[in-house]
Amino acid sequence: MHDTPKPFRPIQALPDQLISQIAAGEVVERPAAVVKELLENALDAGATDITVRLEQGGVKRIAITDNGRGIPVLQMPLALARHATSKIASLADLENVASLGFRGEALASIASVALLTMTTRTADADHAWELRAISGASASPSAGAPGTTIDVQDLYFNTPARRKFLKTDATEFGHCAEVVRRIALARPDVCFSLSHNGKTVDHWTVTDTAKRSAHILGEDFATARLPLDEAAGPLRLHGLVGLPTASRGRADSQYFYVNGRFVRDKLLTHAVRAAYQDVLHGDRFPSYVLALDLDPALVDVNVHPSKIEVRFRDSRAVHQFVFHAVARAIAHTSATAHGTVPAPQPANSIDVPWQREQQQASFGAQLHPRPFASPMGVAQNVTQYGALFNADREPTAGTPNPPMPAQEFPLGFALAQLHGVFVLAQNANGLVLVDMHAAHERILYEQLKNALDDNAMFVQPMLIPLTFYADAVEVGTVEEHQDTLASLGFDIAVMSPTTLAIRAIPALLKNADAHALARDVLREIREFGGSRVLLERRNALLGTLACHTAVRANRTLTIPEMNALLRQMEATERADQCNHGRPTWVQLALHDLDKLFLRGQ
Repeated sequence: MHDTPKPFRPIQALPDQLISQIAAGEVVERPAAVVKELLENALDAGATDITVRLEQGGVKRIAITDNGRGIPVLQMPLALARHATSKIASLADLENVASLGFRGEALASIASVALLTMTTRTADADHAWELRAISGASASPSAGAPGTTIDVQDLYFNTPARRKFLKTDATEFGHCAEVVRRIALARPDVCFSLSHNGKTVDHWTVTDTAKRSAHILGEDFATARLPLDEAAGPLRLHGLVGLPTASRGRADSQYFYVNGRFVRDKLLTHAVRAAYQDVLHGDRFPSYVLALDLDPALVDVNVHPSKIEVRFRDSRAVHQFVFHAVARAIAHTSATAHGTVPAPQPANSIDVPWQREQQQASFGAQLHPRPFASPMGVAQNVTQYGALFNADREPTAGTPNPPMPAQEFPLGFALAQLHGVFVLAQNANGLVLVDMHAAHERILYEQLKNALDDNAMFVQPMLIPLTFYADAVEVGTVEEHQDTLASLGFDIAVMSPTTLAIRAIPALLKNADAHALARDVLREIREFGGSRVLLERRNALLGTLACHTAVRANRTLTIPEMNALLRQMEATERADQCNHGRPTWVQLALHDLDKLFLRGQ
């Protein structure tokens, strides 16, 4: 059967109301979109105090009041007209947009699918004026303080099909509240108040980004974040990046702004994610509040009516700038990043016995376990370190030199080893607990990565080559990827169609299981190829290799060896987290310990 052809209709101009409703389909997707457009207008008007009132998730009512400049009464009808705006007037303006709004269609689109009332007053007006968005309506005198109130009621009352696509009131309110949070994060200099069904939900007074983000993102972020402020040419990136310990299972705490506008941009998201690759693995997402400022001419914000997408003129340069800026900030997560302390000695100048023996060797390669003098594992020579923490006390009579201030070493000095897993240390603030395997794993990983970056991967020849059975694929992998293996510090030779011989491994991993190391490397190269292993998979592979070599649980360490580990942590970037994003150490302050024992109560 053939469909009956539709009757011919001549080409004709669409009515303005229908045009606005079509545009509303892109601009007014849900109540949250209305909230976003009206908040942006309020900020563009110079508001410093904004109140958002919602009813039934914003479907029944959205009323936003600001203390901005207001709209002159003669321009009120024009403000509700399509493509009427005060923010741009030419193509040159469009290419240099400095305001949040600029398309001049938001109010018209909203008015086409809801009952909209505008009440506004300029600073020099005797009273406010009110205008209902009804054809032919004129403004009438009203009461009101300087500023503007936009009252939107019964969203989609005249387009019931659209209303059916809305979710529950709770869901729609959640989307509206998230929009308010996004904009409030970008403007801590503005006071925001949010209520729902007559109850105040949030109120943010004027503050700074650190306090506003703590309020919105929570205490987990507030206690595990790093400041960032870098500039290069026309680009400036500033804000706060969360430590891996502030990561989340969902991508719901990631806020990126371009010239004050919240955006969802794949390029920017990828740049930040790549910067976290050393410290965040698996399905965890970093938390951050970042703002990128640049010349408006270098970014196109007119990509989509929602204005949530942007396009950069030089996307590669922006990506690299953001990536390196965030990576540098995260690299500062060593023990010295906590509090104001002198910079640690370089790792290759720390005067400890095992490091003097061979500076290029790994920490694990130089550990020689010895029995402790007491059941708890406290060495007899612990007193020589404990004396260093008396800097704040009166010097003992006859003491020629005052003891060294403890704060010069953020992680303090080792006291004991607990259950062969944790190092207990005392610093100026109290007790430090270190996961020795996680900490050593991070140190080794950073050493391997730096050696590979500097083409200085020292190798340790095997006294006797280690042979092992290999299948045809593994043999082929060795034959085809000798350059990749050499770059990683491995010398593996083919002895027969079924036998491989390990002749050298990286010196940093000299005490690891050479067979297991070789198997891991060959598996990675076989699965991803040599070039991808050195580029995309490099960090994951180095993390695996470091894990093989890191000091294991139940390995007994001497006090000097534990202190050497602490000093290495202080000198290593990103040492606050292991390669899997877990913390390597925690601090128990003296006042926390006092609480445990009810001291002073």
